[in-house]
Amino acid sequence: MGFPGGTAVSLVTVYDWPTVDGQAGGSPHLHTASTEGYVVTGGTGAVETLSGNGYERHDLSRGTVLWFTPGTVHRLVNGSGDLQLVVVMQNAGIPEAGDAVLTFPDTTLDDPEAYQAVAAAPAAPDLSEPERGEAVRARRDLAIEGYLALRERVEAEGASAMRPLWDRAARLVSGRTDTWRRLWADGPKAQADATGAHLDALAASDGAHLCDARVADAGDPAAKWGMCGRLETWDLRP
Repeated sequence: MGFPGGTAVSLVTVYDWPTVDGQAGGSPHLHTASTEGYVVTGGTGAVETLSGNGYERHDLSRGTVLWFTPGTVHRLVNGSGDLQLVVVMQNAGIPEAGDAVLTFPDTTLDDPEAYQAVAAAPAAPDLSEPERGEAVRARRDLAIEGYLALRERVEAEGASAMRPLWDRAARLVSGRTDTWRRLWADGPKAQADATGAHLDALAASDGAHLCDARVADAGDPAAKWGMCGRLETWDLRP
């Protein structure tokens, strides 16, 4: 029994590390197959986005709920130093299997081996926790470098300046889609199909599926170094 809708949920404490433009926060990136939602639970800040609407900045405070579709570059900015939010992620399992593409400079994005080396550096097994944090910060700084150059192009040329990044992102993840399709079939699609079967049964006054009623508990969360902040995550797949 997976979490409702085949989604994933995590708690994020956004990094308060400053960047070269004076703002604190996480690594700009996009998702190639999944929509992401934010529910802000504390602190204030913003999320900067680059999408088909060009560059936008959205203020965040407790109670803000917003979401964005695949391809939207998003950069969380920790304004108050204590920005926290719940992230609801479509397609549980797919983001964890490499759905995200960071906004590294074009030379890195054009070299899959170089991209993977930087993107995966914080996951090296022999790192201490302080070293892992430094690797996450170095990855963030490289993503900021590429992001600021991209934002400048988008502000000058409009949303059409996003297309090269979208093409690069698609090339980087193209070899992962067979794995993603299995995760989607076992998770979100299976839940949607089950709902269809339940509606058919209820239309026939058949409540047999209700006999399977039960409660699931995800247990304690795992703490991780994320792209945007420190994460508390659960494995919510069936």
